[in-house]
Amino acid sequence: MTGVDETVAHAAIKALIRTIPDYPKPGILFRDVTTLLSDGPGFRAAIDALVEPHRGARIAKIAAIEARGFIVGGAMADRLGAGFVPLRKRGKLPHTVVGVDYELEYGVDRVEVHADAIEAGDRILVVDDLIATGGTALAAIALIEQLGGVVCGVAAIIDLPDLGGSDRIRALGHEVHALCAFAGD
Repeated sequence: MTGVDETVAHAAIKALIRTIPDYPKPGILFRDVTTLLSDGPGFRAAIDALVEPHRGARIAKIAAIEARGFIVGGAMADRLGAGFVPLRKRGKLPHTVVGVDYELEYGVDRVEVHADAIEAGDRILVVDDLIATGGTALAAIALIEQLGGVVCGVAAIIDLPDLGGSDRIRALGHEVHALCAFAGD
C-alpha cells in the first residue's frame, strides 16, 4: 500500500478501534483493539499493513509484548516466516529467564524472556498493540540487546504520540511503524 490507498486503509483500521472513556481510571481514553481483532477483514488489513514495511528485512523473530501484542505478533510472525518470542510480565515463563525492569506511573514492572529465546545476531522486530509512554517497548529493546539480538524496529497498531513513547524509541535509533495515531491521550 502506498499514498492515498494506505491513508484510506489506515483510516478504516482506526475506525474499527473502540474508545472507552474513563477506563481504567477517570480521564483516560482507553483504545480497545478487540473490536478491530474481531473484524476479520479489518484484522487482516491491519496485519498486512504492519507486515508490509518489513518484507525482505530478514526478520528472524518477532518479539511480542504481553498480551494483545501476542495476537498481532503471532500473525505477523506467520506472515513473515519468522519465529515468535513472547515477552512476558514477571513470573509467567516456566524456564530460565532474563528480565529488565521499567518504570510505571506508580512503581516498577518487569518484562522477561526465556534466556535461550534469542541468539546473538538474531534480527528482531518488537511488536505490541499500542505505544504510549514507550516504557514497555524500551524495556523490550534493552532485553533483546542484552541477549545479543539486533532490534530492527518497533511495530504497533496504535501510537499515542502525545505521550512521547515513539519519540523515545526513535531517539535510540529505532524505527517505529504504527498504523494510526490518537492525539491528546
